[in-house]
Amino acid sequence: MSIVSSLSPRALAAPESGIVELVNYARGREGLLPLWVGEGDLPTPDFISRAAMDALASGETFYTWQRGIPELRQALSDYYDRHFGLRLPVEHFYVTGSGMQAIQIAVQALTSPGDELVYLSPSWPNIAAALEIAGARSLSVELQFEGGKWAVDLDRIETAITPKTKGIFINTPSNPTGWTATKQDLGDLLALARRHDLWIMADEIYARYYFAGGRAPSFLDVMEPDDKIIFVNSFSKNWSMTGWRVGWIVAPPEMGQVLENLIQYSTSGVAQFLQKGAVAALDQGDDFVAANIAKAARSRDILCDALIATNRVETLKPDGAIYAFLKIDGVADSRKAALDIVDKTGVGLAPGTAFGRGGELFLRACFLRDPAQVAIAAERLCDYILKL
Repeated sequence: MSIVSSLSPRALAAPESGIVELVNYARGREGLLPLWVGEGDLPTPDFISRAAMDALASGETFYTWQRGIPELRQALSDYYDRHFGLRLPVEHFYVTGSGMQAIQIAVQALTSPGDELVYLSPSWPNIAAALEIAGARSLSVELQFEGGKWAVDLDRIETAITPKTKGIFINTPSNPTGWTATKQDLGDLLALARRHDLWIMADEIYARYYFAGGRAPSFLDVMEPDDKIIFVNSFSKNWSMTGWRVGWIVAPPEMGQVLENLIQYSTSGVAQFLQKGAVAALDQGDDFVAANIAKAARSRDILCDALIATNRVETLKPDGAIYAFLKIDGVADSRKAALDIVDKTGVGLAPGTAFGRGGELFLRACFLRDPAQVAIAAERLCDYILKL
């Protein structure tokens, strides 16, 4: 018997990331244009890094508040006041070691082994994996795809609900599809959750990447104070902080001790000097975020206009998030196509097979990059597509 065979069945069942597989396959190649992962091409801006370095140099290296340092929780409260028009007391905010840990903690708080959580597919694969590793069951409900656009079908969601269902995971704007719920969609989803006494886990990490202007509709726009909603978020995308691994949860204050305990028994809190950088991001970073959004909008137009012009790609410009999700004529195996594309063009795309049901025929491209680089990637991809 091998050592591995004696490990936990849940651990053994954890799937390899289909995105990471491609990254590992072609990482470091000369001339590579990496559009496969969900991050921009800019390093963290200096005003954020400097705040963290100053805190580190001043000795802020001790154990700290499990729920997050008071300055960061206040900065989060102020941020929501500015951008969501809602003054939430600091008791609603909890700092986590990444958006991924925010999801893990929310899963642990909401589900027990054997419980179910419904999510919309195609989806970022980590939510389903987090549920399965925790012993819960993930139930995917496919978004509808027609004419290049994605839409949610509430009847499908309601049909998937069983007595074991504890909640619904909603990511809007969506990774990978770009589907962005309207305020009416959110109200309808919330009404459904209320009817069945379900939690909503709301992943609004891309709320600021909304190309109609302002921010995307949020459950904060339609909820009442006693609604069962937990929000998960991250500093990664807005402020070019993917490698920092700092995120947050917005939740009812009544959950405070439970969430603190779960943080304690996982990471025991986020390093204080990293949190000081996060404070600077929130307090000083609005102009940087606005520039990132404007760059994403330009690059979205460059990439999507070029691909649509081939008449071989079925997609529309996404309403939100930072991804184009592409259905290319002649592509029946997106994993095989992604390997072939990176070999022949030097453009790294994520295969739709990594995003679950409904994504098998698609490829995902992250366009949060220099428009000049995206134009080169678009030219290479168009040349490849027209030769199929």
